Amino acid sequence: MHFQLVVDSMDDRLLASSFLVVTLLIGSSFSVAYDGPVYDYSAYTACKSAPEDPLYNGGIIKDRVHGRRHHKLSLSGSRDNSPAAFVFYNLPGKTFYSFSSWLKVEDVDSSSIQASVTTDKTTYQCAGTVIARQDCWSFLKGGFVLDSTSNSTFLFLQDADGGDVNISIASASLQPFTQEQWRINQEYSINTKRKRAAMIHVADVHGRRLEGALVEVEQISREFPFGSAIASTILGNLPYQNWFVERFNAAVFENELKWYATEPQQGIVNYTVPDQMLEFARANQIMVRGHNIFWENPKYSPSWVLNLTGPELKVAVNSRIQSLMSQYKSEFIHWDVSNEMLHFDFYEQKLGPDASLQFFETSHQADPLATLFMNDYNVVETCFDMNSTVDAYISRLRELERAGVSMDGIGLESHFTIPNPPLMRAILDKLATLNLPIWLTEVDISNTLDEQTQARYLEAVLREGFSHPSVNGIMLWTALHPNGCYQMCLTDNNFRNLPAGDVVDNLLKEWQTGAVEGQTDDHGSFSFYGFFGEYKVTVCYGNRTVTSTFSLCQGDETRHLNIQL
Repeated sequence: MHFQLVVDSMDDRLLASSFLVVTLLIGSSFSVAYDGPVYDYSAYTACKSAPEDPLYNGGIIKDRVHGRRHHKLSLSGSRDNSPAAFVFYNLPGKTFYSFSSWLKVEDVDSSSIQASVTTDKTTYQCAGTVIARQDCWSFLKGGFVLDSTSNSTFLFLQDADGGDVNISIASASLQPFTQEQWRINQEYSINTKRKRAAMIHVADVHGRRLEGALVEVEQISREFPFGSAIASTILGNLPYQNWFVERFNAAVFENELKWYATEPQQGIVNYTVPDQMLEFARANQIMVRGHNIFWENPKYSPSWVLNLTGPELKVAVNSRIQSLMSQYKSEFIHWDVSNEMLHFDFYEQKLGPDASLQFFETSHQADPLATLFMNDYNVVETCFDMNSTVDAYISRLRELERAGVSMDGIGLESHFTIPNPPLMRAILDKLATLNLPIWLTEVDISNTLDEQTQARYLEAVLREGFSHPSVNGIMLWTALHPNGCYQMCLTDNNFRNLPAGDVVDNLLKEWQTGAVEGQTDDHGSFSFYGFFGEYKVTVCYGNRTVTSTFSLCQGDETRHLNIQL
């Protein structure tokens, strides 16, 4: 059965039900009334016997056709010949659209279903994917951006491989957010998930409250890890070192820990360069990710490894793990164990399908406290790459966990060309259901774009990452070389900011508590709202001054600090 569900976005009745009136805390000391849609972070990875209710009560889709809640589509897999699952008229531009639906397939056990969007202006975006099954309902969550108003927008659902498949759709939802509404929702998340209220109580040695004491608060370090790749070019380069330390509290070595760098010739292992880079990081209290133990792409394996027999390779990989983990036991906060295993399988082809599993097991045995990550690309960047859809990532991770792997974290490389923020957020929502730390590990924007566009897109990605409650850290892939950077530089070779560097500096300033000062009230108290991190507080009363330090870390309760003068 073929059908089109037609929606006119200008129907106010369809919009009204998705709006809530809430009070959002926007800054450190004021709030605003907001009557727009509140983003729903709900997501599901389990296949369910019955679909959940639609998000936003369906948004501008009213999931009712002839009084039915569930609809069956028969799609041929060809956008030229298939009817659209949904047709929308007069969708406004400069708008973010969050799409979700529950899906089930017939006649096949499972199928990778892709949602895609076309408009009368011939733009095409991937709006989400899901592995749908025959015996239960699967949740697709994604979205798209319209830069300009579209007279007609078509949202297709089809088999990603182009095959014929019957799809049942339930609880579909499309919720629009203006650019301002999207930003307000980001700010709300940042202010509720990255900041905390603190109250400083000032009293004398007899416990008497001191009204009118001058209080000055300064944030001296951030808790949220925000950093960049570095290369050996930072060694002995004092301007580079100073520039880096002024900004970042985390680092990752671009290439210097990779197997081809530490053992270019079999049996000759040299850790001199990464040792020196680690000394720089230690000296400046910078946390470092370990990248990587193995890379499944044979192009980036040592050339001598490629021709080893199976038994010889097994000895070599075990030696690599033992050597690396012994040299750097407890030094790195994470290890990317088998890099880009969703796209490449060199070691599994050579050693068998359990090779990656053995890498994780051996790494864990060599350093039981090491935090082990999967790390791959095109997970949040797009949904065109069927090797690394969010469901493919989750499936591989669960496969390893079922085999007994201690999986500690989700690494998302984040090499973007044109970001799709609603899709990125939706994918993060689904990954968040796994309750594992999520890191954006190699963020950059393609150098096929001009510097101003790179900067604009970088800001969109960083805001999306920092505002998502389940993202625990962000790393840029911007190591500086004499001939530039991998895709995107923050500065020129004289450390003058490029547009992307301005974006980073402005966001670092925005995401740090500025100077806070004031006087205690008649209860001897002074309160403020600050980002997580370490603080220095100075209190003056008469001719007496006391300085102390304290931490603001995640917690629902107000942080209380007592100062005695």
